[in-house]
Amino acid sequence: MCSEAKKDECRVALKGLEHDFWMGTEAGMLGVYNFQGVVLGGDGSNDAGRMGAGLCCLHRSDIAGCIRVGREQEGTSSNRPELAALEAALRQVDEAEDILYLCDNESVLTEVNGWIGEGGKATLATAPNADIMREVLCSLRMRIIAGSATFLIKVKSHRGEPINEQADDMAEGRQEEDDASKWTTRTGRMVFKKAGEHSGKKSVWTKGVRNMIRSQASEAVLNRVWARAAERWIECVWWRRRQPCMQHPAGLAHVIRQQGLGDRVAWGKWCYEKLEKEREQGGEKASWKGADT
Repeated sequence: MCSEAKKDECRVALKGLEHDFWMGTEAGMLGVYNFQGVVLGGDGSNDAGRMGAGLCCLHRSDIAGCIRVGREQEGTSSNRPELAALEAALRQVDEAEDILYLCDNESVLTEVNGWIGEGGKATLATAPNADIMREVLCSLRMRIIAGSATFLIKVKSHRGEPINEQADDMAEGRQEEDDASKWTTRTGRMVFKKAGEHSGKKSVWTKGVRNMIRSQASEAVLNRVWARAAERWIECVWWRRRQPCMQHPAGLAHVIRQQGLGDRVAWGKWCYEKLEKEREQGGEKASWKGADT
């Protein structure tokens, strides 16, 4: 057996039984293989702090490429290389040719869709990847002026669609290389870095960063409550029952092992639940909460 599983190499052949098979796939039912223009696919890769973008064409081997996407200092995401793949695809095809582009990232297509039509409030001022999006919009505008059609189609990832799989391979290969990157200009925005379990993740200000700060603030408040509950439980149960200083109440060691109370947070939650249950029953610990919680 091989130590590393590799993807099967798929090629679209629209003859005989192969024709029926490919026409029954997701892309075939969307009319991709009968499209009378240029069929492209792009994908992005984000792993271990590196980003890569890849693109390929269904029937033209001369339209292909891969890019190492930069600006990792401000954090990495899958959207940035996916957007870079779209920009590269639009740039490699003549403006007069119709394009059908396959993408497995719905967020990127939604972001582009926000610029379609009139009266929208889309702006690049707060866009996290404004440098790439600006070029995408310029390319789309030139294609509209030329009167050519541009179709951006969402397909499911890793479902054996040949164009998508090939673009994915190219993106991952480029991501591993240490050559010069593209799209490296810094924005000058403040970079936030999360401490603790995911200390390696960083980003400029986004909705995700805002939600992370709110979540950590909530966790800090809860941790103070758990700590107070643990202290109060010791006062109400351990000392009141005259347990020796270094000896837990009967059965507590088993409970700690059984419920996984090896860390302070889990221990505090367990104490809180016990004290709350006693409070609901109107026991002697009914008013255990202190003003400092």
